[in-house]
Amino acid sequence: MAGLLIKNKEYELNIDTLCGNGNGVGRIDGFVVFVPGTAAGDNVRVKVIKVTKSYAVGKLVQIITPSPLRCDDECPVSSKCGGCSFGHITYAAECEIKKAMINDSFSHIGGLDLEIDEFFGAQEVTRYRNKAMYPVAQDKDGKLVSGFYAAMSHRVIEHDDCLIGPEIFSKIKDAALEIFTSIRLSAYNEETETGLIRSIYMRKSSDCKVLLTIIANADSLGKENEKVFCERITERFPEICGVLLNTNKKAGNSLLGEKWRTLWGDEYLYDTLCGKRFRIAPAAFYQVNHAQTERLYTKAREMAQIKKGDVVFDLYCGTGTIGIVMAEDNVKLVGVEISKEATVDAAYNAKENGVDAEFVCLDAGEALDTPRLKEKQPDVIIIDPPRKGCGEEAAKKIASFGADRIVYISCNPQTLARDLVTFKTCGYSAEKAVGVDLFPRTGHVESIVSLKRIL
Repeated sequence: MAGLLIKNKEYELNIDTLCGNGNGVGRIDGFVVFVPGTAAGDNVRVKVIKVTKSYAVGKLVQIITPSPLRCDDECPVSSKCGGCSFGHITYAAECEIKKAMINDSFSHIGGLDLEIDEFFGAQEVTRYRNKAMYPVAQDKDGKLVSGFYAAMSHRVIEHDDCLIGPEIFSKIKDAALEIFTSIRLSAYNEETETGLIRSIYMRKSSDCKVLLTIIANADSLGKENEKVFCERITERFPEICGVLLNTNKKAGNSLLGEKWRTLWGDEYLYDTLCGKRFRIAPAAFYQVNHAQTERLYTKAREMAQIKKGDVVFDLYCGTGTIGIVMAEDNVKLVGVEISKEATVDAAYNAKENGVDAEFVCLDAGEALDTPRLKEKQPDVIIIDPPRKGCGEEAAKKIASFGADRIVYISCNPQTLARDLVTFKTCGYSAEKAVGVDLFPRTGHVESIVSLKRIL
């Protein structure tokens, strides 16, 4: 079939479905063609720009008949940035696609007779992110610019205002660039490994406090430069509660270094989530959508069915948010987290919220082999792994503790489905599945599955 398609030739086709990455899928004489920027129901003219043995990629030339699922994409650089892959379709259609993504993973990857019972779309699809990192570069005229990386690259797409981030981030970012320029600080260049400023990194609390970090290719910006920057930026933005410097001298495209220094104000951000107060280190994992995280954790707590006196394992616990939100009176919480900084925060947060907890700083798979955890008998296990999931080995170890119930929170339906198969072979049945959209307009979605021990 591939031989029937000619690269650089234009074709007309109908778009049948939309992938999770926002690419439309159509067929020319039965051969699959992926077309970015299209929607299911579009009739389009495309230029074929890539042909392989199993599929082709087309560039949209003309929308002949638009899909009823289309809406105006308000972002002027979405086609270049690649972050908001669903900005061109209605949010209702996006939610349906995300539900299908989860269910398709259950059936096609896991071979499971499981579908989501509920899906919680977001009430706000813009201005929801509480975290953003803006890489800094120099344009051809030497001017400092910032925005986001283009999809699958480290080419900076200049961006005035990201619609899924708070307006205050864009204003602080622009002001920071002005100050950098005025005190003659250069941008880092990945190719030459020279220059100073790599990125501008911000986190925001629900009460609108902002922790600002400058990521630099040096241990210092210079004592006077640091003083001037902090004075000017905090004078313009009283929302800023702290200014930090992160030193990242590593070659390549790594985002953060290991060395942090407080230039002004607080070194932590403090936030309230589900009625609990949390301290968050700048590098620690914390969900980016406050309102939807509260829905996610509330639903997970309901599915966990934790009772007074239960022992609860919180694996991949980060700063302890999930376990602490779930813990009620007389519940014993045991958290496991690989990041030392996050573990310290988790212990602090548990104490501040009056939760009886202990934390182990190890990879979850390793921690489950330690005598410290082996002697525990958990009633409920909560897991929220990174996108790669638990993996077969860790899933088997988790199942071996024989907890009555496991609640699996996942940001990747594919690895979730794979791990559910392992849990099934270890005697756990998936009872309920729920979807929660923490990332409107993007291709990401969260899922929760409750599993009950049947063997």
